[in-house]
Amino acid sequence: MTERALQLRSLVTEDGRLELSLARVEVPAPAEDEVVVRIEAAPINPSDLGLLFGSADMSTAKMSGSAENPVVTAAIPENLRRVVAARVGQSMPVGNEGAGIVVAAGSSDAAQALKGRTVGVIGGAMYSQLRTLKTFQCLPLPEGTTPAEGASCFVNPLTALGMVETMRLEGHTALVHTAAASNLGQMLNKLCIKDGVELVNIVRKPEQEEILRKIGAKHVVNSSAPGFMEDLIAALTTTGATLAFDATGGGTLAGQILTAMEAALSGSGEYSRYGSTTHKQVYIYGGLDPSPTELRRSFGMAWGIGGWLLTPFLQKIGMDEGQRLRERVADEIKTTFSSSYGRVISLAEALSLEAIHTYGRQATGEKFLIDPSRGL
Repeated sequence: MTERALQLRSLVTEDGRLELSLARVEVPAPAEDEVVVRIEAAPINPSDLGLLFGSADMSTAKMSGSAENPVVTAAIPENLRRVVAARVGQSMPVGNEGAGIVVAAGSSDAAQALKGRTVGVIGGAMYSQLRTLKTFQCLPLPEGTTPAEGASCFVNPLTALGMVETMRLEGHTALVHTAAASNLGQMLNKLCIKDGVELVNIVRKPEQEEILRKIGAKHVVNSSAPGFMEDLIAALTTTGATLAFDATGGGTLAGQILTAMEAALSGSGEYSRYGSTTHKQVYIYGGLDPSPTELRRSFGMAWGIGGWLLTPFLQKIGMDEGQRLRERVADEIKTTFSSSYGRVISLAEALSLEAIHTYGRQATGEKFLIDPSRGL
């Protein structure tokens, strides 16, 4: 087993700069209930970019070093330095999830059972050639599944399942999802179609509408179209959706959704100056739009807006229920929970300015997959 391995690191310096680099780190030998995984695929998710970029203005990024050992630096705006003050001087590994081959195992039965298996893994620092992990952090994948097929088996699949489970737990019957043509959005559509859940998809481009309609989406509305609000109200009237998950965060979209929900509800009951008594909820789970969230109060008094994250949701439902969801992901990793990528790159290529500017846009169809074993 290699005792040292390459790993992508993110550092915020005392003078307000971001520094991205590759480091050789020690790989601990596995303890009794641990394994060592050779990481062969790790996606760049939106949730990874906050740690990776550390509030830096990536338009200022500059590269030094060599092609094999690049170093990227970028300026952090002065008004954002307080956001990352707690991590100044700490060289931090990046990458929430990935997949690979178990190349060494501890002595426990659970660890030995994973030796040689392809597993999906979670636990941070996945932009690494090797990772020592607890067995419970590993999801054994079905025979014939490649690391690339299993790389996104935690964040997006469990988020999609978490959205549907939240809907059921809170007494709603249908969903609204924004930025809906993303990998997660496509996954959520396949899940809702399979489970018979009505889903209203909000996109902002005609080509994104086409992506979703090709996989069977029934309700797709374009927020850039002149008739957006009328189309949204019609879809909400048909589906009865009163719960939305918003990936944009900023701007007027969350408020527009609540307004459209109220309009869809107001035609089915008696008039009240306080609006419908049916609770309408929008959860913000992303920040594609960094501007302030604007609410123009035109949706009565029975409403809520808040944040939603996967980890607190999994803690809420408990280990047994969480394991049930993980097992479903493994069973359907090539169908309901399959992912697609625009490009596969090495660790060094992930620090090229061209790649950074591309995956930093978080655009539909431009999801990147890092293969730490590439280029060795």
